[in-house]
Amino acid sequence: MYDNFCKYLIETYPDDFAAWLLGKVTPLTKLEPTELISAPIRADSLLLQGEDVVLHVEFQTKPDPKIPRRMADYFLRLLNKFPEHEIKQVVIYLRRTNSPLVQ
Repeated sequence: MYDNFCKYLIETYPDDFAAWLLGKVTPLTKLEPTELISAPIRADSLLLQGEDVVLHVEFQTKPDPKIPRRMADYFLRLLNKFPEHEIKQVVIYLRRTNSPLVQ
């Protein structure tokens, strides 16, 4: 009930919502379609530890500045698929590096 009404309000008064939520008047462009479809991705390894922990492991041969965003994407997808499990993630770099991207 509220969902449809709120969608109507934000579609009717987008500039007002942006000013309220962002704290400044901002010209907006509506993005269409509003449905967010995710491209399929495949994790290198998913393991179930005991009954309540999903361990996600990714292997990398070199530092990748996109890996934090990819891991966040994996995390949210895993959380949606296994909401009752704790999610733990590890990136294993297969080559030595001095890159600040790798800890």
